Amino acid sequence: MCAQHHKIEMNAVLNTTTHTLQIQQTTTYKNYSNAAIDTVYFYNWTNAYKNKHTPLAKRFIEDYSKSFHFAKDRDRGHVTIHSLTIEGINQDYYISKTVPDILKIPLNQSLKINDSIIIKTFYAVKLPKNKYSNYGFHKYGYDLKYWYLIPVPTDGTKQSMSNLNMDDMYSDYMDYSIDISIPANLELHTNLNSSHYFFQNYKNYSLTGTGKTDVEISISSLPSFETISTENLDIVTNLRSKQVSPAIKQEIVKSQLKFLSEYLGAYPHKKLFINSVEYAKNPVYGLNQLPPFLAPFSDSFEWDIKLFKILTKKYIDQLILVNRREDYWFVDGLQTYLMIKYVEKNYPDQKILGKLSKVWGLRKFNLANANFNDKYAFVYQFSARKNIDQALTTRADSLSTFNRKIVSKYKAGLGIRYMDEYLGDSIVPEEIYTFIQRYKSQKTTSNQFLKRLEKRTQKDLSSFSHYYLNTSKKIDYTLDQVKDLGDSLAVTIINKREFDAPVLLYGIENKTIKFKQWIHPIDSSAVINIKKNGFNKISLNYEYLYPEYNNRDNWKDISSKLLNRPIQFKLFKDLENPYYNQVFLNPQVNYNYYDGALLGLAFSNKSLLNKEFNYKITPTYGTRSRQINGSFSVLYKYLPLNSNIERLTIGSSGKRYQYAPDLRYTRLSNYASILFKRKSLRDVGSSAIVASLISVNKEADPSEPIIEEINNYRVFNIGFNYSKPKIINDVRLYTGFQFAKNFSKFSIDARYRKLTNTNRQFDFRWYLGTFMHNNTDSDFFSFALDRPSDYLFQYEYLGRSETTGFFSQQYITNEGGFKSSLNTSYANRWLTTFNTSIGIWRWIEVYNDVGLVKNKGAKVYFAHENGIRLNFIHDILEVYFPIHSNLGWELQQPRYNTKIRFVLTIQPKKIINFFRRGFY
Repeated sequence: MCAQHHKIEMNAVLNTTTHTLQIQQTTTYKNYSNAAIDTVYFYNWTNAYKNKHTPLAKRFIEDYSKSFHFAKDRDRGHVTIHSLTIEGINQDYYISKTVPDILKIPLNQSLKINDSIIIKTFYAVKLPKNKYSNYGFHKYGYDLKYWYLIPVPTDGTKQSMSNLNMDDMYSDYMDYSIDISIPANLELHTNLNSSHYFFQNYKNYSLTGTGKTDVEISISSLPSFETISTENLDIVTNLRSKQVSPAIKQEIVKSQLKFLSEYLGAYPHKKLFINSVEYAKNPVYGLNQLPPFLAPFSDSFEWDIKLFKILTKKYIDQLILVNRREDYWFVDGLQTYLMIKYVEKNYPDQKILGKLSKVWGLRKFNLANANFNDKYAFVYQFSARKNIDQALTTRADSLSTFNRKIVSKYKAGLGIRYMDEYLGDSIVPEEIYTFIQRYKSQKTTSNQFLKRLEKRTQKDLSSFSHYYLNTSKKIDYTLDQVKDLGDSLAVTIINKREFDAPVLLYGIENKTIKFKQWIHPIDSSAVINIKKNGFNKISLNYEYLYPEYNNRDNWKDISSKLLNRPIQFKLFKDLENPYYNQVFLNPQVNYNYYDGALLGLAFSNKSLLNKEFNYKITPTYGTRSRQINGSFSVLYKYLPLNSNIERLTIGSSGKRYQYAPDLRYTRLSNYASILFKRKSLRDVGSSAIVASLISVNKEADPSEPIIEEINNYRVFNIGFNYSKPKIINDVRLYTGFQFAKNFSKFSIDARYRKLTNTNRQFDFRWYLGTFMHNNTDSDFFSFALDRPSDYLFQYEYLGRSETTGFFSQQYITNEGGFKSSLNTSYANRWLTTFNTSIGIWRWIEVYNDVGLVKNKGAKVYFAHENGIRLNFIHDILEVYFPIHSNLGWELQQPRYNTKIRFVLTIQPKKIINFFRRGFY
């Protein structure tokens, strides 16, 4: 492949009132492919902001961002083509309604290999507001990327490569000559060479550049950019730090450029432009997760790492052309690998918590003692144990947001470091350098790098190419046993998963490495004989030089001990320490009206990473009841490989609290569930089969007649749950059967929530519950129209037995779903209701409910109600004001304040899940 340069000449005028660029563009388009072409394509990516039906608009919705969907037309962007000619002759062109960000130009005559044509276009670009993708217009000016018509490469690139807010346009190198006029009060900064002069009320810029893939521009009324000059390169950036002096910045930049030139070679231009927008979209995770007032890192370190991340990406992208949409693992992995190496060289002692690692009370935590570079392995393990990682050959637009932005980059970088450590002799860094130089300013692929690497070594890299890149299988080896053979040891290594990989075996004495040897891939198990050499522990992957699913079972003490890993108690959750059986003690605070504040200490083996087996024992003290109660849970999760099942779970749990003043209940549950995989990790929602056997024992109220069936009972449940909680169309379905000694029942709960084009919410729910048989003597197990008895103790009622007062007004959507308490509140035969809520303005809605209630020996009762709903945060914070029902006009009735109902969720897990939607 040779360097391919189309030529673009352009005259543009910016109108800051309409946020429009009027552009006259001349493109010298050359056919660099190996065949004649009949059609020319241009990226027309600003047109992706045209309406709410484009691929970009749909992508925003997938990512749980609805701001663009409801944007005003003046805040959207679009492209209007006034004329298009080829060699001076008007030419037809096509823009698809479904893919409007690709411009298709059929040619009247085929364009032969190495022939050129002149395409002239006169068009207007209406720039979008920057709130959607960080690019566009804002209060102080404009940040522009992919803002003009750019030729699509003629190398078989998929022509429908739409703008998906991934900043990954795959284009040829181009030569530019651009004249652009902007109001005189603004300043323009760009990645091209620039000069300017004033004419009347305008500032006219002349921009030139050769061998560029894009023209980046920042126009602002604020003097936000600075130039950091070195001997061979000027860095123009607005990535600022007021606390770092210009002299220190210059030294940092020199150090970064020297480092990158050693690994990648010299940068091919004299100027490198870094806009802070790029960092905002892809920050250094670990720096931005802690609040600024803690200031855990020095200003110079923070600025250094931020700049280095963006600088490295720009450096790589300018040196080689790779289609990041389809083939990203090498360039993303190279960026991560270089960041690891840079920190190793310049900040070897930097901790992941920075200065906080030395704070009393924190310094004993494993997390505080972890190095900054340990975050890559930790994040990989976090995703792997949740079974949400994806193969590195998955298309970038099919990755979950979490994987695309973080996990896949880390996994790729760890993979390159893995090969580096395995091959040794500086083979990987040398091959990176020669590969970059060989394909400098050319198109290439990740596979070409891998092939060159395989030729450099006699070692087998098939496990890397087959498993590590093309599957989501995980490395997971364990030491089964160590036998003393006198002057040597027989070490049995077992492969726990279907990933045959080379592994590192260590001999350790007092945390000092005495012995280190690479072991060739083991498919099931193998016995390795090693000489004794002054060590008392054997370990696998001691330095964690390759990403592994579980390293808790990676070591053995040579001397026989009752416990290979002693028990260690730790206050609060922490990173795992593989040398101990850790028990974490986590303070717990909860509340119910009868026990009061529940203060407890949870004893659990659950660290910051998921485990297959988890237990939790939580004794609590009630400040009101002055009694010791609590809960426990034990569960095992199995993650099948190559299956449509994502997770199998079996477990047991129990709890004991008060359900009324001085009356306690005990609930035991044995359960199992099958969670099915989503079609894609970009799909939200889930589907599962769940089954449980719940036993409840309640202390009887001495003031009430004793009814044994409501104080001591068992219920078997089995059901199917389905949910697809998209931000515009939210669908949920719950079906289930219950079987007990005196009754059996079936229920179905179907919900649909819709956000209309005017940002109004429509909420619909249909519920049907029917007894298959019912021999009970009370309404305790009956279907409830408004507030169920919750005989399974599965809802988080703060005052579950209250009939008056504030806590009696708590509302949880279940069964009949009514808010008003009507005269006929229970059904011992069947019940069906239809609940609706219609948005009026923002979070103000009108709710209407109707239902049919059937009891033995009674006519069907028709129930109805309506009122106002304040839906602040759906299912987390809501308030209901009844207006009219079977009771009449409730607004006019006494003690109206007691009829108001509220939804209040205080469960942290539910709140976290609400805000993480669309990320993974």
